[in-house]
Amino acid sequence: MRAGRLVNKARRALMTQSCILTLPKASPCPTSLGSAIARPLLNPHRSFVTMNKDDDSNQLEAIFQKKRSLRSKIRKELKNMTPIQRSQEGISRSGSDNAIQSIVLEAPWFKSSKSLCAYVSCDALREVDTSKILSEILCNPAEEGHTQSRKNLYVPLVEDRNSNMRMLKISSFNDLAANSMNILEPAPVDCDGNQREDVMQASEPVDLFIIPGLAFDRSGRRLGRGGGYYDMFLKKYEELAKARNWKQPFLVALSYSAQIVDEGAIAVTPNDVPIDALVSPTGLIPINPGAMKTCD
Repeated sequence: MRAGRLVNKARRALMTQSCILTLPKASPCPTSLGSAIARPLLNPHRSFVTMNKDDDSNQLEAIFQKKRSLRSKIRKELKNMTPIQRSQEGISRSGSDNAIQSIVLEAPWFKSSKSLCAYVSCDALREVDTSKILSEILCNPAEEGHTQSRKNLYVPLVEDRNSNMRMLKISSFNDLAANSMNILEPAPVDCDGNQREDVMQASEPVDLFIIPGLAFDRSGRRLGRGGGYYDMFLKKYEELAKARNWKQPFLVALSYSAQIVDEGAIAVTPNDVPIDALVSPTGLIPINPGAMKTCD
């Protein structure tokens, strides 16, 4: 039944698509550090898979089945990865986490960001750790005399089972609490009973999204966990940025090496939002032309 609901949701989305492009080829050039990304408001390189409006549910179901199969494969690989297998790339899982986060923290596009949305990692889901990144933002405010204030940080709150998610502003780890799945989320109101700032109502744009996922390829395709929360939210935010004449945010995903798959392995629909860059333990993999400037 869940698959049927997903098919119906995808079919409805397809009917609203007016212009769908194909994803660009990615550069094979990884680099350990990024540079500031300057992109126009309308980014023609953040695009979607081509699919005709009259595609039937059988084709969509085949796509969803391919996604389910890959999710199962990647979950098993992450769960069964032994220390010896991890050491084949010369780094443990904790070492991978530190390497990935260090790349982000040293990147100019992170340092120059004023507002960002980032996920709170969950070890049970085998997600790349983000605690070091969050600590850098929450525990290290700007020194006295510096003109740049502490970054605004928004983290996800899942609202329901219909792919609705919010990004709420936090100022401390104390603003987070474990939900029923033991994933840390912000409460909608703070300790004083005030509503937390929702990024969709913020007066300033978000510069950067740090995104999780199960699998990625080098042309920007991302495989999530099947709920559609990030894809739906990213589309809503990009529409908001367009309406307000803001620069589109830079979408960066974090990934262990085992999660990077061959091009074509990830089946996509027009609902799937591609990323701009991918950070693995070996460095930054730029996807679109703006991100590719980091290879220069």
